[in-house]
Formats: sequence, C-alpha cells, structure tokens
Amino acid sequence: MYAVSAVSVSESGVRPVLADAAEVARRALVELEPHGVGVHLGVTAEDETAATHRFEASLPGYRGWQWAVVVAAPPGAESATVSESALLPGPDALIAPDFIPWEQRVRPGDLGPGDLLAPPTDDPRLVPGYVATGDPVVDDIAREVGLGRVQVLSLEGRVDAAQRWYLEYGPDTEMAKAAPSTCGLCGFYVPLAGALRESFGVCANAMGADGHVVHVEYGCGAHSDVVAPSGNGSPRYEAFDDHAVEYVQVRVAVAQSVGEQAPAEPSLTDQETAEAEAVEAAAAEQVALAEGAAPESAAEVVAAESQTADAGDPSPAAGESGQAVTESGQVAGEPDQSGSDQADHVEQSSDARDAVGGDAEVPAVEVEHGSPVAR
Repeated sequence: MYAVSAVSVSESGVRPVLADAAEVARRALVELEPHGVGVHLGVTAEDETAATHRFEASLPGYRGWQWAVVVAAPPGAESATVSESALLPGPDALIAPDFIPWEQRVRPGDLGPGDLLAPPTDDPRLVPGYVATGDPVVDDIAREVGLGRVQVLSLEGRVDAAQRWYLEYGPDTEMAKAAPSTCGLCGFYVPLAGALRESFGVCANAMGADGHVVHVEYGCGAHSDVVAPSGNGSPRYEAFDDHAVEYVQVRVAVAQSVGEQAPAEPSLTDQETAEAEAVEAAAAEQVALAEGAAPESAAEVVAAESQTADAGDPSPAAGESGQAVTESGQVAGEPDQSGSDQADHVEQSSDARDAVGGDAEVPAVEVEHGSPVAR
C-alpha cells in the first residue's frame, strides 16, 4: 500500500509513486548543496513515468530561484529514482535580460546629432529604385512619380510604417474615441503622397499631433471645426462681490445713575469732545460780539456744558427750579451781592476751564456794572 501524497492524483495527474518521492529528491539535493535547499514548493508531472519536484533555493544571491529534481518510475515500480537536478529561476527571480544581437541593440530614439546609422544589408524595407539614364525628359518624369532614387520603400516597408502609425495615431486610441470629428475632415490635415495618401497624412496643428503622421480616422479636440462654447461661465458657482458690504455704526449709550461717582479721569474721547464744545462756544461768543448781541454769561456756558455732559442725570438743573436767571448770572429773588460778583465770575470761569479738561482755552469774563464782558 502506498502512502497518501499531499498532491492529489486527480488534481495534478501525478502518479502516487512519483508524488511521494519528495524526500528522495531532497536527499539528492542535500548531497549536492547541504546548506542551500529550502522548503518543498510542489510537484508537476512530466509524463506517465516522470515528475519534477521543486524546492526553494536559499543560496545567497539567488532570491526567487528554485531547485528542480526530476524523478522517474516505470509502470508497476514501487519506488522512484532521481534522474537529474538543476537550479532554475522562478517567477520572481532576478535574471539577466534576453540576449539581443549587437546589430539590433540600437532602438528608435537612440540616434543623436552627428551619428551615422546604415541600414542592414538586404533590408527588406527597401528595394532598388529607378536609375537615372541621363535623358532629361525621362529623368524628370521618373522623379515626378517618385523614382530617380537608388532605393525606395518596398511593399513590406510601407506596411510596416502604416502599422506603426496606425497603432500610435489611429482610430482605436483614447484620443480619437473622444474627438468630435476625424482628421480627414480637419483643415490642419495634410495628406501624404503616393500609395499612403488614402489613409495617412501629417497634422499641422501645433495644439494637436503637430508633425506626426496620423490616420485619416484619427481625431483630437483641436479639430478645425470645433466651436467655442457660448455663455459667461459655469452656473455652478455664484459670483462673489467683495464690495457688497454694509457698514453699520454701533453706538453704546452709557447712563449714569443719580449719585454714581464719575470716573476720576475722563477718557480720551470725552476729553476731545469737551474741547470741541468749548471751542465752538468761544467761536459763538465772538460772532455774537461782532454782531452786537449780548454774549452768554460764564454761568450759562457752564450750565449748558453740564447739561450736555450729564444728559442722563435726572437731578433738576438750575433753570428747572422755576426761578429765572438774569444776564449777570444771579437768580431772581435773591439778594444782590455786587461786591463779590467779580470774584464769583472769576471762580466760574476757572470751573468752566476745569470742566472741559483744563487744557482748553475758555474766554475770560469780567464784570462791568453788573453785566459780564468776554475778553
């Protein structure tokens, strides 16, 4: 009875006696290379009497290579013997490229300026052309039909060139399939002469296949009949107007309650506002003097500025108590203190200067016979 092989006979067609000879094949390799035999990779049948066992090669520099051992067993044999062994490259082995003869190693695109490349001897792409006879009439006609050269393209040469051009710039390319029309209907298409005129021409469009031989059924997006799309652009996105900005002025009103202590030092904005109001009041007094009108007293100027600064103050002002204030700044009904009027007006002038910040100029006021006069 034979041992069961790891490889099924129905799957590989390998006879059991040949499939079970893996250890026989390994021993033959170990005798040849003791440290270069790896794991068993499989077995394939060569015929009814032979099979090849493959082992991984663990030799340095032979990554991807495999050991191959051929074992054989005639019909009816109970054991197999080793026929031969070899080290062969596997599918992922690093091997040298196929040998190319020296005369075939020059590839298209290798020719540079100054290089000379003669055609091979008996090149099948060329045939002898018409030889000049010396007769001008005959030679001119020969040149018109493409003769007069030592060699011309043969039928094989024309077919070879046509196949190359067809594969590179033919109707089966992705560019031609997406083109709106063909080169045969394009204004940039220049047909060739001779037998290839019916199928090939040269593209003269710098934005297309400029300078290349193209098939008559080839095409690209730079066709002469292409019409530019109309419209102002894509409607997918709306235009952005960077001038459509609305400026909104925000004013913050700060109300001070009765009895609330004012800040020790006014802010820069309040100080500038007070200075501007003082300058406007002085200008108004000068205009009033020029027109002959009686100027406002210092007390009235201070009262007006106090009412402007304390717009939210609910305390009653001097003029809201029901008593009238005279031009000299004295409340009606109170006793006259003419002896101290000048000192009072000087103090009021000083208070007005302090109310506007201390730095603004406030017109001086002095009393002459009970009426203030601005200086």
